[in-house]
Amino acid sequence: MIQSKQNGFTLIELIIVFAMIGILVGLALPQFKTSMTKARESALKENLFRFRQLIQQYYTDKGKYPLTLQALVDENYLYKIPPDITGKVDTWVEVREQPTMEDIEPGMTVGVVDVHSGSAEKALDGTLYNTW
Repeated sequence: MIQSKQNGFTLIELIIVFAMIGILVGLALPQFKTSMTKARESALKENLFRFRQLIQQYYTDKGKYPLTLQALVDENYLYKIPPDITGKVDTWVEVREQPTMEDIEPGMTVGVVDVHSGSAEKALDGTLYNTW
């Protein structure tokens, strides 16, 4: 009697392989999502740091704070306004200087002393993005 040996995989073997692939994908997907959020948060922290650094540099150079964030771009302190964590450039919250009654002069303009994110979402550490 001649026995023939067939090459290939059985259905059970294929089911096991696909189940293992599914398990691995299921384990890796949450890590991927968390790493994406961490990357976005790191970019936000860096953007806030650079904004604050440039605002202080502007004040040191000109003796006054910029009127808007766009003034940093217009006067070549910044190439362009980076997007907020929301993905938009127009959601940044500009914090204006608060002059005292003695400091107020006619025609005085108040500038931007700080900037915050416009997002009300929570970060991975539980704080709100707009409090950074």
